[in-house]
Amino acid sequence: MEFKDYYDILGVDSSASESDIRTAYRKLARKYHPDRNKEPDAEEKFKAINEAHEVLKDKQKRASYDQLRAGGYRGGDSFQPPPGWGQGGGGAQFDFGGGDFSDFFESLFGRGAARHAGAHQQRPMRGRDVKAHIDIDLHTAYAGGSTRVSLHDGAGDERVLEVKIPAGIESGKVIRLSGQGHPGMAGGPSGDLMLEVGIRPDSRFRLDGRNVGFTLAITPWEAALGAKVPVPTLGGTVDLQIPAGSQSGRKLRLKGRGLPGKTAGDQLVTLEIHAPPADSDENKAAYEAFSKAFPDYDPR
Repeated sequence: MEFKDYYDILGVDSSASESDIRTAYRKLARKYHPDRNKEPDAEEKFKAINEAHEVLKDKQKRASYDQLRAGGYRGGDSFQPPPGWGQGGGGAQFDFGGGDFSDFFESLFGRGAARHAGAHQQRPMRGRDVKAHIDIDLHTAYAGGSTRVSLHDGAGDERVLEVKIPAGIESGKVIRLSGQGHPGMAGGPSGDLMLEVGIRPDSRFRLDGRNVGFTLAITPWEAALGAKVPVPTLGGTVDLQIPAGSQSGRKLRLKGRGLPGKTAGDQLVTLEIHAPPADSDENKAAYEAFSKAFPDYDPR
């Protein structure tokens, strides 16, 4: 049989730390997982990666393998275990699980132990879920759409995913992307990617749950006499009737103009009276005439 160099399989140096080995394994397992990689040899590479990780992730198991490798063996060399290996002659019997094992593996660590571990532990195992956070703008939260998400794993690799955003999503909600988490073991399915959604502040609108707030500037005569004025909403501009005698701070409701959903939110419009500047003789005269028309009015 051929000697398997588990360090070469994982692409790490023999002095690699536990963290380096774990990172390399995750990177390669994701790359060659049969659920994602449809190349003809992906499954075999995935099994080899799992086997290498099983040996190198544990200090005792790794030490036993290093003892043998120190004899000068490298990947592809013709190999037979030394006499007495695994029976007090330098090797050790270990109970392994997590995947199909090669003849090389079983010759080192015990065919019976590997089979027993396989019968007991080689059930397909689902990969772990991954949690991440994305921020979207308010208009995307209202209308829905898609956004690109870049994810970096511990090995520095980047994955770019196109994420569909449902219309009316609220801040704090989670979008689940099936199969985009950590790869499974022994042919098990990958975990999911859980994206928590945040909504960035908007320059004009304020979000409160499903309701949207907006401040509308109006003139003194619109407030006093009443008027129909255009108001921006997330779904487009609509006309709003300003009741006569309105004051700054009054709130008017545009029903159903907030975030959509089973029960749509509303848009709450806060009125803010803006007086024109007295920046000309004519404007000053108009203000003087206005003040004479209401000699007894004192807002304080």
